[in-house]
Amino acid sequence: MAAYTRMDVAQKMKETGIIPVFYHASIDIARQVLGACYRGGIRVFEFTNRGDFAQDIFAELIKYAQRELPGMMLGIGSVMDAGTAAMYMQLGANFVVSPILNPEMAIVCNRRKVLWSPCCGTLTEISRAHELGAEIVIIFPGTQVGGPGFVKAILGPCPWTSIMPTGGVAPTEENLRPWFEAGVVCVGMGSKLFP
Repeated sequence: MAAYTRMDVAQKMKETGIIPVFYHASIDIARQVLGACYRGGIRVFEFTNRGDFAQDIFAELIKYAQRELPGMMLGIGSVMDAGTAAMYMQLGANFVVSPILNPEMAIVCNRRKVLWSPCCGTLTEISRAHELGAEIVIIFPGTQVGGPGFVKAILGPCPWTSIMPTGGVAPTEENLRPWFEAGVVCVGMGSKLFP
């Protein structure tokens, strides 16, 4: 069961500003990366559901976080369906990220008050995500969807929208500045943060 409510996680995402997105088949490497991020001040971390037995690695990783990294909010990404979301929530996921907008996932996550963040590529999808209870929507792949200009355009008519881009975000000032100036609440970084 999640240790943090969806509002706790959303607030921490906004405070932290960066959400590392990571997967590795080795629990030892995953622990080292999570620990390094924690020591660097990160308190929200997305492990992705990308490989065989990812759920086993996640189960061990969340136990490690609960035992050794107080305040770390570990969630799961790359979730495509409600059944998988429910399984990870049973393992303790504090949030669920999906590369698609799947209403069934919203119902499962909302029932447990677990933050659900779907990836959206249009204002219509963002509006539907809001209707389904998403606190933070993700644009993915961020650069290909339209980059900081897309974020700024969305926030014009919908200033209440909390957006997190993932995909194409790099840990450099010249890349991050336009995203935050456009109005994102945080950014997700995977391969550019962990080459």
